[in-house]
Amino acid sequence: MTRDKVCCFTGHRALPEAELRPLWELLVRTLRALADGGVREFCAGGALGFDTLAAEAVLMLREERPELRLTLVLPCRDQAARWRPEEVRRYEQIKREADAVEYVGERYARGCMQRRNRALVERSDLCVCYLTRSTGGTKYTVEYAAKRGLPILNLAGGDCRVVLG
Repeated sequence: MTRDKVCCFTGHRALPEAELRPLWELLVRTLRALADGGVREFCAGGALGFDTLAAEAVLMLREERPELRLTLVLPCRDQAARWRPEEVRRYEQIKREADAVEYVGERYARGCMQRRNRALVERSDLCVCYLTRSTGGTKYTVEYAAKRGLPILNLAGGDCRVVLG
């Protein structure tokens, strides 16, 4: 018996408002195709922006495909301490609906975001990202996934492009 495939997400916190609807539609189409290909578990890091969008897409798809699982791999328990109230409400709702919630650390500490990003990649078979910049945490995570040999699908730009390591 083969094990189910696992997909992680990484992406920027700030997403262009004009791209949200097309990105959502592309994300849902991509996740459906991945599920058709045997991906059953999706892992998100709980950050604002793309992580949130991706987690909500998995939760929506889980209504029609109950075999799908959402696992949150969070950097620390106080990740949302400085977020706006509406962001915290959305985050807490995703946490309630997730199939599993894991914490890399108890409190925010230097390097906890990078440890979370590595943990996401290390448990995954492929990575779906929204990458438009050549610096930052998303770039680091995509490079780490490439080093580990994961296929990477970048949804930035309105299509689904394979990023070669």
